[in-house]
Amino acid sequence: MEEQKNQAETRIEKDSMGEIEVPVNALWGAQTERSRQNFKIGGEKMPPELVEALVLVKKMAAIANQETGKLSKEKANAIKSAAQQLLDEPQWEAFPLVVWQTGSGTQSNMNTNEVIAHLASNERIDIHPNDDVNMSQSSNDVFPTAIHIASTLAIEKNLLPQLDKMIVALKQLEEANQSIIKIGRTHLQDATPVTFSQEISGWRAGLEHNKRMLIDSLAELKQLAIGGTAVGTGLNATEAYEQTFLSALQKETGVHFIGDPNKFHALANRDAVVFVSGALKALAANCMKMANDIRWLASGPRSGLGEITIPANEPGSSIMPGKVNPTQCEALSMVAVQVMGNDTAIGIAASQGNFELNVYLPLIAFDLLQSIRLLSDSLDSFTEKCLKGLKVNEERMAELLSRSLMLVTALNTHIGYDKGAEIAKKAFNEGTTLKEAALNLGYVTEDDYERWVRPEKMIGGKKA
Repeated sequence: MEEQKNQAETRIEKDSMGEIEVPVNALWGAQTERSRQNFKIGGEKMPPELVEALVLVKKMAAIANQETGKLSKEKANAIKSAAQQLLDEPQWEAFPLVVWQTGSGTQSNMNTNEVIAHLASNERIDIHPNDDVNMSQSSNDVFPTAIHIASTLAIEKNLLPQLDKMIVALKQLEEANQSIIKIGRTHLQDATPVTFSQEISGWRAGLEHNKRMLIDSLAELKQLAIGGTAVGTGLNATEAYEQTFLSALQKETGVHFIGDPNKFHALANRDAVVFVSGALKALAANCMKMANDIRWLASGPRSGLGEITIPANEPGSSIMPGKVNPTQCEALSMVAVQVMGNDTAIGIAASQGNFELNVYLPLIAFDLLQSIRLLSDSLDSFTEKCLKGLKVNEERMAELLSRSLMLVTALNTHIGYDKGAEIAKKAFNEGTTLKEAALNLGYVTEDDYERWVRPEKMIGGKKA
């Protein structure tokens, strides 16, 4: 009975190693099944963005192989149709392989070949996963090409728009808070005054720098390994095939990809990915800095700085009624930490591999695309759930400004640093105001103090 049940639930597939049972309704074939059985490691599957890019590569390859006379029109159309079906209606269950497999991603390339071949074949036409779907290709040029395509599209279509939205939100906060003067802080200690607009401008400018870094890095990421095949020599692929592939890809995506001029570099080195990951890490660092600033400024509400309030999106405690926590700040900070960790893993992975191939590709793909996805999502969440609801507590800012001892810096050019320090220490030790200490020491008159110690004159004349 058990044997009959198993036979009913599986079918027999064949590859160069022989026969193997495959789940009866699975779209994959023998090579995918071998990987599925041999690498039961973790639960991390190939990212959807990468699977889509692999399918896209197969569609472009079919177009290029047809136009260069290597693949019949009938077979090319069948492959293109099957690939488009997967792009229009993703069937993630057909791509079951984990990240922790062969370092070249060969098994995921074959998974894609087998699924497309299965969908494209019918009673009139038989599509072979290797001979037809993988024509003019090798896993060694397909997989890095897919990484570059997936990452480029994710950055341009998801991350950069979310980054732009956050920059706009910060600009709006800048404009709304130009007249509000607050105390500046360095080393977590009181410093000289700034406007809240100036403080925000630092956050905004950092993100604008990050945007330029990402765009610069994309120029490297848009160079593809396609056409290099197994070791970079381009065996079984023609130059016409590569150029037709790139032309079709640009038409399909609207993005101008080019072929890496040195395919040996394109297969063996992952420096473009390291460059992009570094830009993502820089963005993560600036996001964490901004998130930390905001949660410090919003600390309290009565025992902290309390200079701003942020939206109360959900209860902050299971035991303390009424507590509200800076949860969006915490989420963005955790994302930043993960991106930094991913960058470390990517850097180590990119330094490995031997001779003509890097063999840490699935790990690199997983970590890079996770970083892009997490940053895209968290920037959107932080903008919508935090920045757009951020409010200023003007009274608290004014209170802390008036009590700051560092306003004494305005006296430096009139009475010198040492006397200024004496005034600040006297005020601190005796619990008096700066003005009281200055007048008691006799270093300034009341009129002089009122004329010289004016926060609005200490914020600089330069535009933020």
